[in-house]
Amino acid sequence: MAKSLNELSNELKEFMIRIQSDVRDKQNAFRPERYNNLKIDMNVARDITPQVRISMGMSEVSYDLRTGDKTGGSLGVDERYVQRWLEKSGTMETLMACWDVRVKNRGKITEVE
Repeated sequence: MAKSLNELSNELKEFMIRIQSDVRDKQNAFRPERYNNLKIDMNVARDITPQVRISMGMSEVSYDLRTGDKTGGSLGVDERYVQRWLEKSGTMETLMACWDVRVKNRGKITEVE
């Protein structure tokens, strides 16, 4: 069974926390709670091409699922971690599977978001 968008957002959040907790030193206190509002979203009714939107707080970035290229927005310094997560093996395929399920169900949320 494919992963839901909620599971994928949790996976991204854990990935970002793991990478940054290894890098940060004691003086630059890392605050993992800043990623509690991370959200992954897809809107098949609005977007013609397969896209994923990743938002944190007031910032949002969108990526084309076919190419992996950024199509708009910015997450600032955190964007590099998102890009690394998207480049992981299987991530883009899983996101594309979520897109296909949503298209098949005409955007209605099903058991596989």
